[in-house]
Amino acid sequence: MSVNFSLEGKIALVTGASYGIGFAIASGMAQAGATVVFNDIKQELVDKGIQAYKEAGITAHGYVCDVTNEEQVNATVEKITKEVGPIDILVNNAGIIKRIPMCDMTAAEFRQVIDVDLNAPFIVSKAVIPSMIERGHGKIINICSMMSELGRETVSAYAAAKGGLKMLTRNICSEYGKYNIQCNGIGPGYIETPQTAPLRERQPDGSRHPFDSFIIAKTPAERWLKPEELAGPAVFLASEAADAVNGHILYVDGGILAYIGKQPS
Repeated sequence: MSVNFSLEGKIALVTGASYGIGFAIASGMAQAGATVVFNDIKQELVDKGIQAYKEAGITAHGYVCDVTNEEQVNATVEKITKEVGPIDILVNNAGIIKRIPMCDMTAAEFRQVIDVDLNAPFIVSKAVIPSMIERGHGKIINICSMMSELGRETVSAYAAAKGGLKMLTRNICSEYGKYNIQCNGIGPGYIETPQTAPLRERQPDGSRHPFDSFIIAKTPAERWLKPEELAGPAVFLASEAADAVNGHILYVDGGILAYIGKQPS
């Protein structure tokens, strides 16, 4: 049996991939043979991203684009198509989180999270699907979250958006599977990124940060995950090896969703 995990000759757009999870996923796809395209909201972030890819030995194409702006997205997709080629793989990675108790959160703050984390994947997917239909193939990967399944204090908007993104994933599968378009999601667990670094710092007495202890106790792997551990699952879902996988959310969480957690000692 021949299983093809190669992305050779494919063009992959990973939104918000100047750094962090998006950068790790895009780098993995480049190693599998894909041409990487990414966007960010500011030129300085795009420039930093291009430099980071260059240092990793990857030639990436960066564009300034606000993924919540439909006109900008449509123009950017058209520009990518002309300058690089038609998009074969889309990873809707760009996202934000606001950790605010629900009753303290304004409607405007709630809408902003929904706009970036749910409306933007709808907008970007809608921009690339017609070309995928025309060419008879396409892969869309939405970066969901464990909050697609679980709730937690202070993340009402994020959980609502990621739960919606899970269902958008399944609906894109339902509508466009007949055109050989596969739309799946990845639900990361808690990842070692610069944003989470303060939560992993040792306390002055050498003990773990309380949140760090909480995550370790909830994760069978008993550790935070590394961004590059998302690259393999993403490459799989983007490859021909996953042509029969559609509408699925692959949780890469070290086992958190399978585990009730340690009994307090």
